[in-house]
Order: sequence, then C-alpha cells, then structure tokens
Amino acid sequence: MLRLENLDTSNGPDLKVWITDAPVLPGRAGRGVFDDGRSVDLGALKGHIGSSNYPVPPEIDLAELGSVSIWCDRFNVSFGAAQLEVRPSAGPAR
Repeated sequence: MLRLENLDTSNGPDLKVWITDAPVLPGRAGRGVFDDGRSVDLGALKGHIGSSNYPVPPEIDLAELGSVSIWCDRFNVSFGAAQLEVRPSAGPAR
C-alpha cells in the first residue's frame, strides 16, 4: 500500500500516481524525468489536498523503485515528487 500523507499540490488534468525508478531532482529540473525509466501507474490521483492510499500490485518490488510522482499524462509533466519511504508491513489484522 502506498500512502500519500498531507499532500498539497496543484489540481490538474489527468493526474496519476506513479511509482518510479527516476531520481527526485530539485526545482523544475525534475519536471519531466519520470517517464524516462521504469514506472508503475497506481491510478488516478484521489485528491490534490490531504492523505490517501493506493494499492500497490503484489508483483511490484518497491526496493527496485525509489520515488513517487504525481504525473500529468496530458502534459507529460510531474506536479510533484518525493523519495519513497518503505515501512515494514504491520501484517494481517487479528
């Protein structure tokens, strides 16, 4: 599960949540790098402000990917990105 916490980004057309192997670059330098390497589309952004969860397919190894991007498919640009922080799973509920 990918959890975006306290997200605050601009609203835009066709925004998606991508996990990717691209590096997070400061400022505008990183706006277009996220479609250059491997990426996994987790679906449409649920909201541009607040926190939300996105299921990650079980075959995806997050250790091979290092960042998450809010990607605009229409304009091929990132609306924001961050390094992934992988936390241990809590395991099944009892």
